[in-house]
Amino acid sequence: MAGASMNGVLFFPVTPFTPSGEVDTERLAQHIAKGVDAGPGGVFCACGTGEFHAIDAGELGTIVRTTVDAADGRVPVYAGAGGSVAQAKSFARAAQEAGADGLLLLPPYLVEMPQAGLVAYTRAVSEATDLPLIVYNRNNARYDETSAIAVAQLPNVVGFKDGTGDLDQVARIVRAVTDALEPSGKPFQFFNGLPTAEVSQQAYRAIGVTLYSSATFAFAPELALAFYQSLESGNERLTAALLREFFHPLVRLRDTVPGYAVSLIKAGVAMEGVETGSVRPPLVDAAPADVERLREILAAGRAVLAEALTSVPG
Repeated sequence: MAGASMNGVLFFPVTPFTPSGEVDTERLAQHIAKGVDAGPGGVFCACGTGEFHAIDAGELGTIVRTTVDAADGRVPVYAGAGGSVAQAKSFARAAQEAGADGLLLLPPYLVEMPQAGLVAYTRAVSEATDLPLIVYNRNNARYDETSAIAVAQLPNVVGFKDGTGDLDQVARIVRAVTDALEPSGKPFQFFNGLPTAEVSQQAYRAIGVTLYSSATFAFAPELALAFYQSLESGNERLTAALLREFFHPLVRLRDTVPGYAVSLIKAGVAMEGVETGSVRPPLVDAAPADVERLREILAAGRAVLAEALTSVPG
């Protein structure tokens, strides 16, 4: 399945931990199987939502192996890699040995770099394995048109994911990369990687980026899928209702505490029946009052979906 193009909603699972702090493989397998049963286009384990920043290469191998086994070949499994160039290559090799179908390259360790250095970093990690690799444009790893074309032409780089929200720049990158790759016919995909990507996806679709990561899918796949389908079918009324009642309130709550883009998702997964344990430092668990607010937001989203379903003839 390596290198296969993806479509639909992309599932970014959390990483459950035991009370003593180890990766909880039993709960992780349960979480992955439940998510894959819901029908995502792919699984991205040990990435941002999966607390990549807090795991080592050995743990990544365990997470990937568990995810691959639970997914059972039904969808491609991508894994995170990043950090220093040495760490990123180590993570990449660990992911390949554990059976991953591809990699999501997160930013290098926080250091400012020229574009040539960013290309060199990407090349070094891409050459560490033969897995397909998606680059992540965010934080200090910000590609321009020239560097985006350069990495897109690397043999196993198959995608570009944006987490900057700079639509002007991203639109130019999409056009430049698409035009540069057209003569070769190389398949290539673009992704919206902003937190709670649903709230910005209408804008990304306008510049040709139809794929996006959904943390919501981890705990409320029916809402994530309903939103995706409303965009695909042009159901503007349902899109607006889900944004108003669920996604926008979720973002407002998420923005109250740094790291809630992970902590709230973990709380949601636990709320839906899969124990996840605590987040690792430097993140903090969602406060009880915020968990209750999340429960209210989730109920409001499901009410929108229930109303939409009852209004469909037949």
